[in-house]
Amino acid sequence: MRIGNASGFYGDRFGAFREMLTGGPLDVLTGDYLAELTMLILARDRLKDPRLGYAKTFLRQAEECLALALDRGVRIVVNAGGLNPAGLAAALRELADRQGLAARVAHVAGDDLLPRRAELPPTGPGLLAANAYLGAQGIAACLRAGADVVVTGRVTDAALVVGPGIAHFGWGPNDLDALAGAVVAGHVLECGAQATGGNYAFFREHDVLRPGFPIAELHADGSSVITKHPGTGGAVTTGTVTAQLLYETAGPRYLNPDVTARLDTARLTEEGPDRVRIDGVRGEAPPPALKVGLNRLAGYRNEVVFVLTGLDIDAKAELTKRQINDAIAADPPAEVRWSLARTDHPDADTEETAAALLRLTVRDPEERRVGRALSAAAVELALAGYPGFHLTAPPGPGSPYGVFEAVYVDQKDVEHTAVLPDGTRLPVAPPSTVAPPSAAEPRSAAGDPAGRGHHPHPELPPPLPESATRRGPLGAVAGARSGDKGGDANLGVWVRTDEAWRWLAHTLTTDLLRRLLPETADLDIERHLLPNLRAVNFTVAGLLGEGVAAQARFDPQAKALGEWLRSRHLDIPEVLL
Repeated sequence: MRIGNASGFYGDRFGAFREMLTGGPLDVLTGDYLAELTMLILARDRLKDPRLGYAKTFLRQAEECLALALDRGVRIVVNAGGLNPAGLAAALRELADRQGLAARVAHVAGDDLLPRRAELPPTGPGLLAANAYLGAQGIAACLRAGADVVVTGRVTDAALVVGPGIAHFGWGPNDLDALAGAVVAGHVLECGAQATGGNYAFFREHDVLRPGFPIAELHADGSSVITKHPGTGGAVTTGTVTAQLLYETAGPRYLNPDVTARLDTARLTEEGPDRVRIDGVRGEAPPPALKVGLNRLAGYRNEVVFVLTGLDIDAKAELTKRQINDAIAADPPAEVRWSLARTDHPDADTEETAAALLRLTVRDPEERRVGRALSAAAVELALAGYPGFHLTAPPGPGSPYGVFEAVYVDQKDVEHTAVLPDGTRLPVAPPSTVAPPSAAEPRSAAGDPAGRGHHPHPELPPPLPESATRRGPLGAVAGARSGDKGGDANLGVWVRTDEAWRWLAHTLTTDLLRRLLPETADLDIERHLLPNLRAVNFTVAGLLGEGVAAQARFDPQAKALGEWLRSRHLDIPEVLL
């Protein structure tokens, strides 16, 4: 069956649904709208209007494309329901009625644990959302009941592909290899154009002006071919697929509620232009627990960026810090952070390239400490501060920020429910067999997880013989992709030849990573080898503080962490260059 993707996040290319429906044959079209930050955004929407809490963009896309999908026999599976899948399903039925369409709409419920917050492990105040990462069985039940559209809330990203696979091929809970293969295919599809050349380290090798969206040709044994519609931009190569496989994963075991997929068994074969086969994926029993994402408002933050130009940059920065700290000393915010980006160049021929940026970030449980008081302190320096004083933007009021946390609950304690097109509520049983604790650590047991715990340790390949080296950037021989998992950062690095793999596996250790990326020097780092992908995958614990919504770092989702690493210089064997 041919499963396409038309959305990798809330705000992705609006026209992708129509492009995918008109670009070639499909059986199922999926859309991924949810992320940790998105759930907080939707929770704030729901505070303003209890009827909201879903991805409104999808409703507008359905207004344009629902008739087209029905006419072409393409079934739609999306997690756009967010915090209110029942509300979005009802809105879709109203839309279908207005357009005179006979659309059978179903939804998946049970992920929302906010009403049961007292049963969850204790967390801080201000909890706005608590959602379990459900598996694919509810989606499969809806499709088996004849649904044209299935709306979910928080399911694992891969479930959008695994569910149609279960419904189409009739996989049972013991078909672990097939389920694992579908999980891997789903993980490749979930981020849309990242599988077709978007955000790709070697982007100059392909035309990525407007990458197409990916398709998985899924087979009964769980193998798949990743491709895209003919004539669309970008490219599907072993490199683009490898990069996405490494994205926001960690160890060899990738835990999902229906199966544990062994990423170290996946084989990639380039079958032709824009066709990459994934096979050999082995599956193991799923973990006993589900991840539950908790989103809460933790306080208020504000930011002021001072522009320092020309000479004496360090002295200007020091003066500004002293003046601001003195102005707010009577009632300071709980957290005050300064960072100086030396973007200035000596003897610069433009004013912008002669300037550095001094960033002040403050956070506090109370808005008053980060709002007007801070803004006034910054503005009052306009004629009393360093020479050439100006800001990148006028200071604004404090804005609320959120914190993401993950807790874990037993799969049996979550009421996973398929709400069929006729309104029947069908309970979804948890898996009868789960992995023992030694194979699945509860805190990582759920959708797009960290995947920590007991892992196989593959043998290192033989090292390259000693030879002449040349100093240069790691990116001359290696690609990378990085991202966030709560407060942790994931960083995958891969190479494209066996010789380069022999070098990378022995060279890029956790100690070297700490030296190349000094921000990680004091943090816990896990390293995992994936020889089939010629890749090393790292998890850097705590780099992102309390998650993206807390904005604790310049790059709060670690999206560019891999590109920073690729730019760092080390000694590389000349035979690889």
